[in-house]
This record gives sequence, C-alpha cells and structure tokens, in this order.
Amino acid sequence: MTVTGSTLVLTATDTVPGTAAPRAVPRAVRDTLRDAAPAARARTAGRAPGPYRRLFAVPGARGFTAGNLIARLPMGMFGVSAVMMIAGQRGSYALAGAVTATGLAATAVVAPWTARLIDRHGQARIAVPATLIAVLGSLSLVACVRTDAPAWTLFASYAATATTPNIGGMSRARWTHLLRDSPAAHHTAMSFEQAADELCYMLGPVLAAFLCGAVFPEAGTLAGAALLLTGMLVFTSCRATQPPVTAAPRQGSPLRALGPLLPLFLVTGVVFGSMEVASIAYLDVQGLGAASGLVLAVQAAGSCAAGLLYGTLRARSLKACVCVLAVSMTLPWAAAATGSVAALACALLLAGMATAPTMVSAMSQVHARIPEGRLNEGMTLAVTAIFAGIAAGSASAGWVVEGPGPVAAYAVPAAAALVALAIALTGRSIRRPSDHSRVVRTGAAGDPQ
Repeated sequence: MTVTGSTLVLTATDTVPGTAAPRAVPRAVRDTLRDAAPAARARTAGRAPGPYRRLFAVPGARGFTAGNLIARLPMGMFGVSAVMMIAGQRGSYALAGAVTATGLAATAVVAPWTARLIDRHGQARIAVPATLIAVLGSLSLVACVRTDAPAWTLFASYAATATTPNIGGMSRARWTHLLRDSPAAHHTAMSFEQAADELCYMLGPVLAAFLCGAVFPEAGTLAGAALLLTGMLVFTSCRATQPPVTAAPRQGSPLRALGPLLPLFLVTGVVFGSMEVASIAYLDVQGLGAASGLVLAVQAAGSCAAGLLYGTLRARSLKACVCVLAVSMTLPWAAAATGSVAALACALLLAGMATAPTMVSAMSQVHARIPEGRLNEGMTLAVTAIFAGIAAGSASAGWVVEGPGPVAAYAVPAAAALVALAIALTGRSIRRPSDHSRVVRTGAAGDPQ
C-alpha cells in the first residue's frame, strides 16, 4: 500500500499470507491489468498509444460513439430547418420563430423528465420510444406545413419533438460507467464529447441550410429525423456499455446537488447566445451577412480543436478555466471596435478555444456531484440551464443591437463571462478535479502497469 498525493494505491497479491492457496483477484484488478497490458506492450515496442487511441480501445466504445455522433448531428439541424421550412412555406419569420421558441420551452420542461426515466429504466428501454415520438412530431410538422394546416398544429407538432433524449448526456453517462476507475481517461472522454458537441453544432446548421435551400424546404427536417432515429438505434443496440439500472432507492436531488453550477451553466449559455447574435448583427452591418455562418464556424472550430487538445492535457480547475473564458470574451468586443472582420474572426477563434475547457471542467463537476443512478438527469438539467441562458443571451444581445449597436452588443458576452467568474470564485463547493481522494487498485508488484 502506497500513497501518491491524494491517491491511495492498494497493491493486489496473488496469495494470502500464511497460506499456499491463491486468492481470487478482484475484478477491478483484473480490469486494470487487462487495460494496462496493451499500453505496456506498446511502450515496450516504442510507440506508446495516445490518449484517444487508448480511449477507443475500450470494448464497445466505437460502436456507441458512432451512433452517438449520427444522432447528435440533427441537434444542430432542427431549429434552422424548422425556421427555413416554415418561413419559406408560410412567409412569416415571426411564426417560425414562435414555433421554435415553443419547442425550446417544451424541451426545458420535458427533457429532465425523459432523463429521469432513462436513469430509472435504462437507456434502450426509454430512449427508443422517446425518439420515435420526437420523429413523429417532426413528420407531423412537415405534413402540417405542406398542407397549410392551422398554425396551432405547427406549435403542437414541434412541441412533440421535446421528447428527444439528451444523446450527449447518455454518451457521457456511458463513459462515466466504463471509466469510473480511470480519472485521466474519463477527462479525455469528456473532452472528446465536448469537441463532438461543437462539431455537430457547427456542421448541423450548415447541412440544414444546404438541404433546405438546394433540395426542398422540408429536406432538412426529414434528414434530421432520419439521422436521429438511425443514430439512436445504433447507440442503444450497444447494450454491453449501457450503465446498469439499480433497484436501490434513489437518494438526493440532482437539482440540489448541482448547487452553484446551474447558475454558472445559465450564465455560460448567455455567453453563447449573445455572442452569436452580436456576430450576426455586426457582419450584417458590414455587408457580410452571408458570411456570418463561416465566421461563427471559426469560433466553433476553435472550441472543437481546443476540446480535443484539452483531452490530452492535465485537467485544470473550473475556476482557472472560467478565468481564461472571462479574459477571452473581451477580445471580440475589442476586435469589433476596430472595424476589421479579419481581427474579429481571430478573436472569435481565440474565444472559442476558451469555451471547451470550461465546459469540460464544468461537466466533470456535475459527474462528481450527482447522486448515483441519476447522472443523465443531472446532465440534462445542466444542458437545460445552458439552453435557457442561450435564449436570454440572444434576447439581451438583440436588444442592445437595436439600441447602442452591434459593437456594443459584444459587451453582453463579456459581462456574462465576468458574472460566471464571480460565481466560480464565490462558490465554495466548486473544487479542483483533484480535490476528491480516490482509491485505485493496481496489480501486484512486477505486473505490467
């Protein structure tokens, strides 16, 4: 038995002292030895595998990740597709915006309940029927738009899509289950998931706009529904990696456990929503409205790249990440004041690179706080807070654009980031990832590590 920092290491032996009979090696030890052997052989051969290569060497990881990415891409497609389809067929952006806003409000109410059912009854048992309801809602929306049905049918149809499961939360729950005894690998997995979020929200709107504009107005919604259902079926078919469902009484409340994190997620959502609106308005004033998607993609690309890189590095404290975020969010404001679109693009790239580490660190705090068996519900609450913040940030930035102007609108994400920093600095229960002591079991001396 040795102590390394805050980690207690218990070394397994092959025999019990005083006897000749071999002792059964605990499962955790066998898993550790099994996982360590490939890495040891690779080091011996002079080609140590990288953290992502080791991550996807976990049995079943590639299968559920493929389904996860297919099902996650439509998350960035549905809103844009609905707006373009409704506005194109009904000629009213006000109606299109109201329908999508209703869907967002319905998601805020329904998503936590769907997540609770998933935690209680299992991913495959709940996610598939919930996805079918959401897909039927999308198909109903297409039919109602095409047949000139009354406006209320559009609201009802799009509200039905609120049953869409939080695929990102379910994927993170699987990684947490598989890597519960490997904090470093878990950090890499969470970084990958954040990068996947950024990639899908970057490519989704572009794909939706192309399909709705180049094919036909309903193509984006139909393609999104097909991808969602296909990806969810692939994801849930990987039963071996699904977190087990426990029959034990569920203790604690995820809402109470998250404590100061929910306000932090809310304010971070304000940063995201206000930055997007401010950038679109600024580029429109510059006569470059058509390039707004490309400029916003630069920000998302920076966040995606930073997320992947962060997964190869040691995890930082949430306070440090939010501090960097607060500083970086002042850069677009300063760049916009110069009137240079190139400078703004560079500033957005740097700002985007600060968001992924912040989100990874914040999600790690969620994993550490949520009562066992309610992880998906806790992460869905966090995502819901982000969505609420995005809506508030979009509205706030839009109000500033109509008043002082688009340059001043960049003050909204900068101010929101400062508020996030104040929450992180004053929250007593926000701690470093290494603050939690862990017990790690290793193999016997001389075994490959």
